[in-house]
Amino acid sequence: MPGVASLQADEYYAHPRNAFWPIMGVLFGAGLSVPYAKRTETLLHHGIAVWDVLKLCTRDGSLDSAIVESSIEPNDFPEFLDAHPAIDRIFFNGAKAESSFSRHVAPLRQTSLTLVRLPSTSPAHASMTFEQKLQAWQAVAAQ
Repeated sequence: MPGVASLQADEYYAHPRNAFWPIMGVLFGAGLSVPYAKRTETLLHHGIAVWDVLKLCTRDGSLDSAIVESSIEPNDFPEFLDAHPAIDRIFFNGAKAESSFSRHVAPLRQTSLTLVRLPSTSPAHASMTFEQKLQAWQAVAAQ
């Protein structure tokens, strides 16, 4: 789920210390110096869609650990994946996204997709350096 800064800006990964866009800048030229609409267009050009596992949830603040599990409503991945059959990989930005998908989406649709958990780009995930996160996220650019 987007954090408070992202919801206020109506942009994914809007927190100024989130490493997502700096990583996308290194990998695809879609960094923070590029206007948001152009960043998302660049990712789409490279076959990358950004979508939350969760459609709705209740939480105070921005931390994934504050999500009230009983409030979770997942996005409609079965319909999305049926409409986009060329998708062959899903990358998760952190453990909460992966566990939410496994718990709330995977039981709804059998899939042969490659599912990959990447380290969270959130500034709350401070145990890894930017360089370590970038190295892991290079899997997104691999063809």
